[in-house]
Amino acid sequence: MTVVTCAIIENDGKILCAQRSESMHLPLKWEFPGGKVEDGEDPEDCLKREILEELGVEISIIERLPSSIHRYPRGSSFELIPFRCRLAGGKLNIKEHKQVKWLNGSELREMDWAEADIPIVKAVLHFHE
Repeated sequence: MTVVTCAIIENDGKILCAQRSESMHLPLKWEFPGGKVEDGEDPEDCLKREILEELGVEISIIERLPSSIHRYPRGSSFELIPFRCRLAGGKLNIKEHKQVKWLNGSELREMDWAEADIPIVKAVLHFHE
């Protein structure tokens, strides 16, 4: 099974959310940024690498949250591992996404999320309220 990580990057009570570009799978859906774990890579290292590649910033991991399994309608599935994080350095530079936004809890509810991220949103709302 494919393993994918995602970052819930917190700053001043808000959370960084990313909108997928038109050329990505699930165009214009919102997600927590991250990416696929490569062979021999641990999830924490994967997440730090992906965030640096996609957003140009370094993160420090606060904690790992419970993962969820997502199944696509065509049958393939993946494990999504979320991590609470904070910014550790660098300047935000969007390379793959259409846009990013810093959102609070009520704003998270209003976004059009990728289906795999919905359980993560619910978990985030639980500890941010």
